[in-house]
Amino acid sequence: MEKPWKCADCGKRYSAPSELEAHRRNHTGERPFTCCQCGKGFIRFSQLQRHQRVHTGERPFTCSQCGKGFTALSTLQTHQRTHTGERPFTCSQCGKGFIDSSNLQTHQRIHTGERPFTCSQCGKGFTQLSHMQTHQRVHSGERPFICSQCGKGFTRLSHLQTHQRVHTGEKPFTCSQCGKRFTDSYSLQSHQQVHTGERPFTCCQCGKAFTVLSTLQRHQRVHTGERPFTCSQCGKRFNQLSNLRTHQRIHTGERPFICSQCGEGFTQLSTLQRHQQFHTGERAFTCSQCGKQFTQASSLRTHQRVHTGDRPFTCSQCGKGFTRISDLGIHQRVHTGERPFTCSQCGEGFTQSSQLQRHQRTHTGERPFSCSACGKRFNQLSSLQRHQRVHTGDRPFTCSQCGKGFTQSSTLRTHQRVHTGERPFTCFQCGKGFRISSQLLRHQQRVHTGERPFTCSQCGKGFTVLSTLQRHQRIHTGERPFTCSQCGKGFNQLSNLRTHQRVHSGERPFTCSQCGKRFTRLSDLQAHQRIHTGERPFTCSQCGKGFTVSSTLQRHKRIHSGERPFICSQCGKGFIQLSSLQTHQRVHTGESLFICSQCGKGFTQFSSLQTHQRVHTGERPFTCSQCGKGFTRQFHLRTHQRVHTGEKPFTCSVCGKGFSQLSNLQRHQRVHTLSFCNYGPLKLLSRVLTEDLEGGDHSCSVDHELGAGFEVSGFEHSVPHVPKACTGALESLLDFIADVCLCQQEAPKV
Repeated sequence: MEKPWKCADCGKRYSAPSELEAHRRNHTGERPFTCCQCGKGFIRFSQLQRHQRVHTGERPFTCSQCGKGFTALSTLQTHQRTHTGERPFTCSQCGKGFIDSSNLQTHQRIHTGERPFTCSQCGKGFTQLSHMQTHQRVHSGERPFICSQCGKGFTRLSHLQTHQRVHTGEKPFTCSQCGKRFTDSYSLQSHQQVHTGERPFTCCQCGKAFTVLSTLQRHQRVHTGERPFTCSQCGKRFNQLSNLRTHQRIHTGERPFICSQCGEGFTQLSTLQRHQQFHTGERAFTCSQCGKQFTQASSLRTHQRVHTGDRPFTCSQCGKGFTRISDLGIHQRVHTGERPFTCSQCGEGFTQSSQLQRHQRTHTGERPFSCSACGKRFNQLSSLQRHQRVHTGDRPFTCSQCGKGFTQSSTLRTHQRVHTGERPFTCFQCGKGFRISSQLLRHQQRVHTGERPFTCSQCGKGFTVLSTLQRHQRIHTGERPFTCSQCGKGFNQLSNLRTHQRVHSGERPFTCSQCGKRFTRLSDLQAHQRIHTGERPFTCSQCGKGFTVSSTLQRHKRIHSGERPFICSQCGKGFIQLSSLQTHQRVHTGESLFICSQCGKGFTQFSSLQTHQRVHTGERPFTCSQCGKGFTRQFHLRTHQRVHTGEKPFTCSVCGKGFSQLSNLQRHQRVHTLSFCNYGPLKLLSRVLTEDLEGGDHSCSVDHELGAGFEVSGFEHSVPHVPKACTGALESLLDFIADVCLCQQEAPKV
């Protein structure tokens, strides 16, 4: 169509002079048509007529599909494109379509960066005048659109209309792919990008893509550190106004979103909606690798980092990585010591509001989550879910190195530090490292302060943790609630039972990298590795002897103190350790648990059986490095090596003679207690005895004429003939001395 009339100011052309005249009013500012009710001026009379329908409420143009009314036909035509999906106005740069030309023009300013409307108070720029006017209400605090049901105010009418659907439950916009419903079309459009994978807005710093520009702008504050919204009560800052408003409900206690099924209140609508999915069981988003389902797409994306190993959020102090920025923020409070959430009843501080809410149930006694199998109640849903795995036996998280299964992924991650040796939590006072932060906190609070708030009422022993006290009390009560299903042995801890069950299964998951020996417990492996390194970190303060394990040192100290706390009820004999008492009691009961399969001989200890079996196999695994002689026990090897070194650590207090073994000293001391030690032949026997005991080849030095006999206290005795190189010389002499002692006791006084 020909447009002969041209505007002299901007060059725009029109087909009629009346249209040109109306257009020129844009340049002159003339608005000849004024509303008599509000005084607003308009360039055209038709615009005034449409405006007056705002006051009268008249909406003569109605949508045949949804029934929505409009004041102008053009607005109805634009609206109908929402239902048809028609978007005739397309951006030449990104291809995005729009239902009207004005929206396209506004959108193109995203690419050009043009923001012609600037806020006079903060300098923020906007692509549309209406956006600036709405923004200025942030500074003025004006919220002219009020919800009649809850009284909440809004800066825009559209926001009020969308909000009212929260009360009515109306969700008119439905996703055609998954059926999910939304309260506004914008949320539907954003959701549809989840299915298409479209993320047109990309962060130039980290490359992360977003479906909405506003989300990108908020994300960029993560890199800039900008937090423009500050809480007036606690000073905490936020990068979004909505986050500030949600946070303020912590101080006011407001929970406006109530679950209709269980009555639990929430500070955010999204949290309520997620909570309601627990009741409905709806989980629309499924992980393609493990099949786990989620109620939100964002939760699925975060979960997928478990499979990819991606941890994009890293702590600047310790280097630990996290899959979510919120987890990083909470973790950083470990370093700063910040605990912003405080219990009003006991004053205890917490790093997360959810921890505070769970803690408050400790005071109220509330346990809203009940196990359907055993009736046990819990104060949080996650605890119930973990507990239910006790009944099902489900351990979905398995260690790739040792095959051990766990009910929680966090427990698996902590366990993996056993294999890697990682101890990321370090005490700044003593430098000791810990695998989990709770161990560090307990260590700092109790070890350095000496605080042991949990005391045993029976023996007075103090503990840093309540659970440790409860386990200790089972020593006094004798309670062993964890029983082995195969042998019936009871244990006072579940972990001890699991370790014991490896005796039956033969499982030894911890292997020494140097000699290949396998162990059922990590602590046993660590103690064993000290054999290779020679490390003996636990030293006796009295004799300087070193030990690889602290418990061995504690038992050793009882040698110096003479303490024998474990007493046999039948004979009164005392022992320095419980296991020795239990082994000794088998002497009275005649119990022999360990039977040799070759000769049928029974033993009270498994180690004794193993040593005995070497008699049949001929195995002598402990070899002297100097002479090559083999022994069945390491103790015998150590005693033998004193022959080469000349070491005689056991000295007679009467005559000063040294011995390589305590038993030899004890036998020697009997010589001093005999009243007839001055007899020449017995003095010779004493010399022979000590020489042969300390000799390495067991060759006898007794002259053959010693067998001629002699008289002691009126009794005739003859020394048994002891040929040279007799391997039984020592035993024969000892029997002879014992016989002499007996005769001396029975001899008549002269």
